[in-house]
Amino acid sequence: MNVAILGQNGGWHTESLRGALARRGLSAECYPVTHLTARVAGLPRLTAATAPLDDCDVVFVRAIPSGSLEQVVYRMDALRMLEHGGVRVVNSAIAIEHGVDKYYTSARLHDAGLPTPRTVVAERFEEALAAYEELGGDVVVKPMFGSEGRGIVRVSDIDTAYRVFRALELGRYIYCVQEFVPHGREDIRAFVIGERVIGAMRRRGQGWKTNAAQGAIGEPMELADHLVDLSLRATRVVGAEHAGVDILPGDDGEYSVIEVNTIPGWRALREATGVDAAQCLVDHVLEGVGWSG
Repeated sequence: MNVAILGQNGGWHTESLRGALARRGLSAECYPVTHLTARVAGLPRLTAATAPLDDCDVVFVRAIPSGSLEQVVYRMDALRMLEHGGVRVVNSAIAIEHGVDKYYTSARLHDAGLPTPRTVVAERFEEALAAYEELGGDVVVKPMFGSEGRGIVRVSDIDTAYRVFRALELGRYIYCVQEFVPHGREDIRAFVIGERVIGAMRRRGQGWKTNAAQGAIGEPMELADHLVDLSLRATRVVGAEHAGVDILPGDDGEYSVIEVNTIPGWRALREATGVDAAQCLVDHVLEGVGWSG
């Protein structure tokens, strides 16, 4: 059984995956996704550094760094071709694409009948300013692609909205404007693998952001059945094998899915709950490929 990891060599998540694989009698090398070389009408079809990935049975994807449009498209295409060659890529390229695109995820969640905040996405300054008013004058402005709460700002003043949107205009960014949902500085992270939620935590932030990377503290929680169902359905919407589903509890007692992370971190989950997501993920994937070691 040949296994590789695309991510940060020596990073915490890489090492937790390696440890989980070692407990199943397997080892895995880790390579940066920026080191991929693809060949057409030549072999090997895809290498990472000089290592052929064609020979792998499973490739775990732990990081897709930012880059130019060409770089990102090429990396996704390379993962797709690896899948076409019979390699199991976890998560798949299409699931990663769906999860990282905040507009696409929100639209798919809504179309599937799942509660998610009202969102307006536009290219022009005028439409962004109109969206600010349409959504009640208290909004969250998000980068289309991002993680860990970086670059997300809350805007509840028209003059601030004007300056923020003008600044984004200079960089030719897409405006992704979402209504702010009062949530008492807390949210829920449910971790899904396959068809079950392996663990969940309530995250309490120091401010309105509730990401662990922004200083939020996690505490274990048992999800009610309707939240388990919500998490599983959200994961299916993006086609992921595993995901971190972020759920906002509203002041009105209702819940909204705000993100489905398809390269989710699990360090905070382990600290809060003791659940070893890396081992659960490895066991799930190895069972799927018929490995019994």
